[in-house]
Amino acid sequence: MAETSVGEPLLKVQGLSKSFGAVQALADVDLDVPAGQVTALCGDNGAGKSVLIKCIAGIYEPEQGHLYWEGRPVRIRSAHDSAALGIETVYQDLALADNLDIVQNMFLGRERLRHRLLDENDMERAAAETLASLRVTSVRSIRQPVGSLSGGQRQSVAVAKAVMWNSKMVIMDEPTAALGVTQTAMVLGLIERLRENGLAVVVISHNLNDVFAIADRMAVLYLGRMVAQDAASAFDRQSVVEFMTTGGLGLTATGLGAGRSAP
Repeated sequence: MAETSVGEPLLKVQGLSKSFGAVQALADVDLDVPAGQVTALCGDNGAGKSVLIKCIAGIYEPEQGHLYWEGRPVRIRSAHDSAALGIETVYQDLALADNLDIVQNMFLGRERLRHRLLDENDMERAAAETLASLRVTSVRSIRQPVGSLSGGQRQSVAVAKAVMWNSKMVIMDEPTAALGVTQTAMVLGLIERLRENGLAVVVISHNLNDVFAIADRMAVLYLGRMVAQDAASAFDRQSVVEFMTTGGLGLTATGLGAGRSAP
């Protein structure tokens, strides 16, 4: 389920490097993201996680490296390029407008028209169908202002907005940050449903409890280098922390993906 019959991941990042002046943010980074799996991207502050996902999302253009989408080389130079492939990113701030309702937020900038007027019925129907497909049932009404929603509900709306547009991969930046136990469980359940629907999910998280609860694969960055990448079952919490804080005792950027075993 995770990969195609020929073993190709949905997204393959190869040798990606990105600098900001004298600061090397990413150095020769490799990453495989299979479809139908949750890949957790871990690393300490400043490890390069945000820079990597912004290169994938088209916010930054790397100096070196290659991206392969469904086995073919692609160049992502803008957020439009990324979205056109089927990649959607849900950033930590969620980019939702509190004064607008759920439907308005889900179609913000992509409103549907009929006879040059907003097609409210069609947008309501599509929003309701998307929320139902993700089993988001806790909102009172799809016309409820987003500002009145809980943190977990807001995250659900942001994800539903991302998957409405035939997306194949969703990147989520710290999706459970500042959420309580119940709301965290709601968001983790949402991630599971994205996986069940065959989407590739990349989750950036500092919460290792959440990571081990949801991830099929893990990739760990340390000072801009990919030091470990393998099935989640190859890691335990101690090994992930060691990779995050020390780089894994001198492991190279190929890390576990080259056949090394987790400690």
